[in-house]
Amino acid sequence: QVQFVESGGGLVQPGGSLRLSCAAAGFTFSNYAMSWYRQDTGKEREAVASMTSSGGNTTYVDSVKGRFIISRDNAKNMMYLQMNSLKPEDTAVYYCNKSPSWLRVEFRSSWGQGTQVAVSS
Repeated sequence: QVQFVESGGGLVQPGGSLRLSCAAAGFTFSNYAMSWYRQDTGKEREAVASMTSSGGNTTYVDSVKGRFIISRDNAKNMMYLQMNSLKPEDTAVYYCNKSPSWLRVEFRSSWGQGTQVAVSS
């Protein structure tokens, strides 16, 4: 059973930083490109940061580029998201999963509970 456990969220002030962690299990983690997703209330879930299976290439949506850094440790089946210079619009529940290209071929996708990030003064 594919499973993800996200942690590290919390309430921070604008301009603050947060580091999210994702523990993955139930599949060969090192074979897959992975992504961090976020979903704010009333909005669709979007991929904000992605990384190839070996960690050799990363992509970010423009809204987080230069502020967020995605990383992974394949030996530990772990993925991380360092978030800096946080803005109120970063407020969302953050999830980790396989990259969108992998999710598109799945009949059903397994999602963790996510971790809440709230950026507010």
